Amino acid sequence: MLMVGLTGGIGSGKSAVAARLADLGAVVVDSDRIAREVVAPGSDGLAEVVATFGADVLGPDGALDRPALGALVFGDTTARRRLEEIVHPRVRARTAELAAAAPVDAIVVNDVPLLVEVGLAPTYHLVVVVETAVATRVERLTRDRGMSRADAQRRIAAQTDDAGRRAAADVLVGNDGSRDDLHAAVDALWRGRLVPYEKNLRARRVVRADRVVLAEPDPTWPQQYERLAARIGHALAPARPRIDHVGSTAVPGLAAKDVVDIQLTVESIADADGPFAERLARAGFPRFPGDWWDSPRPPDGSPGEKRLHGSADPGRPVHLHVRAAGSPGWRYALLMRDHLRADPDRRASYQAVKRDLAESTPDRAGYAAAKEPWFDEERRRAEDWAARTGWRP
Repeated sequence: MLMVGLTGGIGSGKSAVAARLADLGAVVVDSDRIAREVVAPGSDGLAEVVATFGADVLGPDGALDRPALGALVFGDTTARRRLEEIVHPRVRARTAELAAAAPVDAIVVNDVPLLVEVGLAPTYHLVVVVETAVATRVERLTRDRGMSRADAQRRIAAQTDDAGRRAAADVLVGNDGSRDDLHAAVDALWRGRLVPYEKNLRARRVVRADRVVLAEPDPTWPQQYERLAARIGHALAPARPRIDHVGSTAVPGLAAKDVVDIQLTVESIADADGPFAERLARAGFPRFPGDWWDSPRPPDGSPGEKRLHGSADPGRPVHLHVRAAGSPGWRYALLMRDHLRADPDRRASYQAVKRDLAESTPDRAGYAAAKEPWFDEERRRAEDWAARTGWRP
């Protein structure tokens, strides 16, 4: 099943997005509702809250007095963290139970207000963030929830800001327009990305392109890599393998195919098979079929021994190169990246070659083969640069 994390600042309209996704067929797991359930009267969660904060947090009916508890923890970091230690593990356990009960082909949307704040983004196949201007959010909170403007502003300021949520977002859904505008955006996301992603994930199918189209340099490529690397790292935990951003999207200012290349280091290539490969596939990074290839030759002229994984997400193609530490291909990927980062003239030369070949030889295999003479020559320059500078991978 596809696991989607949904979040947004208070007053952003996240609940409206969750409701629309439920209408479309998603299994929505509401963390706010679960958080209330785990401290309901008679629960061990409520008993621990009372033991920690005192009986004054109970109302006359024996239920949790949320305003009273909020007054104790709001603005007190230690108290808030203690409350989170009580509530969050119970919420995660119940969330896992609900997800496990969903059909195998489900798109499970976990509605989590503090997804970014508690570091949950890497646990999902995709993170969707609802973003709305602060002024609009303040207006909604005062109108719909009866808050004062000052209280609304304090609640907004207590959460991660828009930049922090944006860094965690694979998808941004803007909600400053009408409800119809919001529904149209969510419907497009459902049809164009979530449904095909779930099908690809279940079939272990990789998103691939056989035609080369160069994109202009995207300053968000490194940030996209960071999200992908965090997801890969979570999938392989508790192991902590080296993960590097390589290829053209790792070189600032360089036009490239809009494919994020990642190198994942293993001690031995034999480690890349079996359970290791299956964990990557479950995380959304299945292995490419057969010997599908898209990289220049390493220095010894051979294709190099590696395993190539991709992405099941139609919105973010990835080439995940799994190589053994110290192997020729492993070193070559890091050397060429750092050499091109360091030398603007060679970077410009490579860009000119890429643009010419993308126009004259746009099929994937032909494009890759046609670049090899340039790389054969450039490798000697890169090795000279490494010797002069004392570069190490």
